[in-house]
Amino acid sequence: MTEQIVELLGTPEVDCAIDCVGFEARGHGHTGSRSEAPAAVLNSLMEITRAAGSIGIPGLYVTDDPGATGQAARAGSLSLRLGLGWAKSHSFFTGQTPVTKYQRNLMQAILWDRIKIADLVNVTVISLDDAPSAYAEFDSGVPKKFVIDPHDILVSQ
Repeated sequence: MTEQIVELLGTPEVDCAIDCVGFEARGHGHTGSRSEAPAAVLNSLMEITRAAGSIGIPGLYVTDDPGATGQAARAGSLSLRLGLGWAKSHSFFTGQTPVTKYQRNLMQAILWDRIKIADLVNVTVISLDDAPSAYAEFDSGVPKKFVIDPHDILVSQ
């Protein structure tokens, strides 16, 4: 059924998308992971977001990046397909996430056990001895948040 819908409607699109990568995005494929491609995520989001859709950009984008590989990136300039975003009438929302807007309600939901925050962020409790291997896992991109419990006080999940 999904294949038939895609065939009828073309490429499936989303109503809204969020860039959670930022300026240090990498390219695709075998050699892509070695080269910075700061506009790759934003350009991809414009492709997959439907006409009149919204794109949130809380990912960090800098005005200057002296360590960037290219001259444009060093100046904070991106090669965006803005024409595509304009043609599809996208709404772009940029800047830091307004944490304080949601902070109190989130805190109350956590305190009253309505939200299991450790499950949402994929927490894994580890001992201090396991820290070196956990750092290696984290550096490899594993989707976990490690909490070091040096005194074995927390209950491991």
